[in-house]
Amino acid sequence: MTDTPILLTPGPLTISMRTKQSMLRDWGSWDADFNRITGRVRERLLDIVHARDTHECVPLQGSGTFSVEAAIGTLVPRSGHVLVPQNGAYCQRIARICRVLGRAHTTIDYPEDAAVSAADVDRALAANPAITHVALVHCETSAGILNPLAAVAEVVARHGRGLIVDAMSSFGALEIDARTMRFDAVIAASGKCLEGPPGMGFVIVRREVLEKAEGNSHSLAMDLYDQWVYMKKTTQWRFTPPTHVVAAFDAAIEQFLEEGGRQARGARYAANCRQLIEGMAGLGLKSFLPAAIQAPIIVTFHAPPTPGYEFKAFYNAVKARGYILYPGKLTTLETFRVGCMGQMGERGILGAVDAVRQVLAALNAAA
Repeated sequence: MTDTPILLTPGPLTISMRTKQSMLRDWGSWDADFNRITGRVRERLLDIVHARDTHECVPLQGSGTFSVEAAIGTLVPRSGHVLVPQNGAYCQRIARICRVLGRAHTTIDYPEDAAVSAADVDRALAANPAITHVALVHCETSAGILNPLAAVAEVVARHGRGLIVDAMSSFGALEIDARTMRFDAVIAASGKCLEGPPGMGFVIVRREVLEKAEGNSHSLAMDLYDQWVYMKKTTQWRFTPPTHVVAAFDAAIEQFLEEGGRQARGARYAANCRQLIEGMAGLGLKSFLPAAIQAPIIVTFHAPPTPGYEFKAFYNAVKARGYILYPGKLTTLETFRVGCMGQMGERGILGAVDAVRQVLAALNAAA
């Protein structure tokens, strides 16, 4: 087995050596040099979605889910009501967060291979004026579905409600533009399409919404309003930040810009996705989703029809050849997932397809 297998997962990802090396220096959490790094990261994240004039970027320690919960808890008043269109595990997690936080919520439920419909959201908002917010997962990575963010945003804006977008697996690769799309918040994290290490989330919040959010939060640590006010006053984080992660994220964003920004990053992932689906099809492995709703982030494949197939053994055999896959997350079918993000080395996706080919040949020989 190789010492450092490539991560073909939805995050964490395999990151560049330059990003890894940026974590070798220690930083004082209140030091002016570190605070400048934080400020630069926040400004560049706003620029990626063209939001510097209208929004604020509030970083938060922890995984992306921490920031999703912080956004719901801070931006939805305790008397608010959230509409959650759900077609996978991460949509369901938002509904669960609403339940735990005591926020009223309604769901629109879809099969695991169907995208959210903007028309359904339109009807739900027209039927229930109590709904204050819609929480949409842009790329539902449990299957790899790309949900129609622009169409949903248009509907939500027309109804005058708030839109909270979980863009965890799309930010930096797929188009999100605050100049043409109205949203209250977009949420993402360091360890996804921007190819930093995990450990820091962030929420890009419409400034006028954030200014009115004082007192909404259920939590001190997850209060985005309080974090924003403190950072605006001091340039510092309220509580100990993940200093090495922030510095590495800064380095990763620098490389993102050098590569050509969102368009170049998205094009690289789209090429990876095409190579992956075509290569796996050549091995007799069928992707789960139709092309029209397949996001170029992670692809779900039906389990191979090989007699005696078992995911753990398949996973370990592919890992021994240098690639880490991801288990399926569907409730009705046996599947596995392969990510299209991150630094994939010289052989790239074709190397992963070849590793799967070798494993399948060995399984077939043993059958």
